[in-house]
This record gives sequence, C-alpha cells and structure tokens, in this order.
Amino acid sequence: QVQLQESGPGLVKPMQTLSLTCTVSGGSITTNNYFWMWIRQPPGKGLEWMGVITVSASTYYSPSLKSRASISRDTSKNQFTLQLSSVTPEDTAVYYCARAFSTGVYKLDYWGQGTQVTVSS
Repeated sequence: QVQLQESGPGLVKPMQTLSLTCTVSGGSITTNNYFWMWIRQPPGKGLEWMGVITVSASTYYSPSLKSRASISRDTSKNQFTLQLSSVTPEDTAVYYCARAFSTGVYKLDYWGQGTQVTVSS
C-alpha cells in the first residue's frame, strides 16, 4: 500500500518561498511508469494541478504559476519537494501530493491527506 504524506509550514509570509515535502512509503519514486505530482485547492475553488516530476527527474509545471514553482526529489529519502517562490495570499490552499500513472491519460491513484498552507503577514 502506497502512502504519501505532505509536510511543511502551515503559515508563510507574503513574498517568501513556500517549501513542502512529500514523503512516500510503500513504493519507490524511481519506479518506472509513475509520476509524482503536486496539486492544490484554494478555498472555495477547484483542484489546480501545479507540476510533476518524472522517474527520470524531468519536471513540468502549470503555466499559471509563471515559473514560481520548482519540484525536486531526494531518492535516498524517497521524497519529493515543492518550492513556490514569491507567494501571495492567492497561494493560500490545501496542498496535495499524489502519484499518477499513464494509460494515454494521467490517472491519479494515491494521494496524500493534504496540508493547509496560509499566506499571511
């Protein structure tokens, strides 16, 4: 059973960099055919895909984040990390990490429980 757990600060000040880590257990982030994603949900809004890191450590991001996002990984700890720079109150959201596989389209099969991040001074 694959489990994902987000960790990071619950409160971040405007213009700072948010850093969240997803720790994966029950499966390796280097296993072929899986993709590791960050997704968020602002209050009262729908889910927003933020970015993905592949088995080969390639990364792809939502254009809406305007190059503020960066995803990296630490294979020795089986973790992947999201950094989001220059945050504003509009970045307040519940942040999720998730695993996906592709059968032509991405299908997400495991999610973390989510972590609330509030951007406020």
